[in-house]
Amino acid sequence: MNSMEARRYLAIYLNDHLAGAAGGVARAHALARAHRGRPDEGRLRRLAGEIAADRGALLAVMMSLGLPIRRYKSLAVAAAEKAGRLKLNGRLKNRSPLSDLEELEVLRLGVEAKAAGWRTLLALADREPGLRTPELQRLLARAQAQIAALDELHKEAIDPIFSRRMTTRTPTIVR
Repeated sequence: MNSMEARRYLAIYLNDHLAGAAGGVARAHALARAHRGRPDEGRLRRLAGEIAADRGALLAVMMSLGLPIRRYKSLAVAAAEKAGRLKLNGRLKNRSPLSDLEELEVLRLGVEAKAAGWRTLLALADREPGLRTPELQRLLARAQAQIAALDELHKEAIDPIFSRRMTTRTPTIVR
């Protein structure tokens, strides 16, 4: 593969990550707003701020590499993220307790993908002069800390939803 083709693939790859980041920023801010006045509001606001900053860092990386930014991908993912909030979740008018659990899981998947993106860029740092290894290592470490925070929030979200003892009933056969 020639270097021109490799850069084209890198541009596609990073634009895909940028689009995912747009969805992640929207999801993180929506989750923080949904927790307004609750004990975990501060943690979720900080997390949303970090995720937004990471999207900005990705934009900076793309600019430093001279790669085109395809905004239409980000707009499409942001629209899909908003549509994803409209799913049926056991409640018609207000937020279901399942919403928190599922949104934390989706957010964690996004942060996992972001961490994979930083690892990919670290692997390319010796070939791309626009990539700064210390900055990428810092971003990867922050993604790993975000994963740990999301795991903790996820664990805390489980008990209020499933706090009653769950028993298995044997179906009754009527003859």
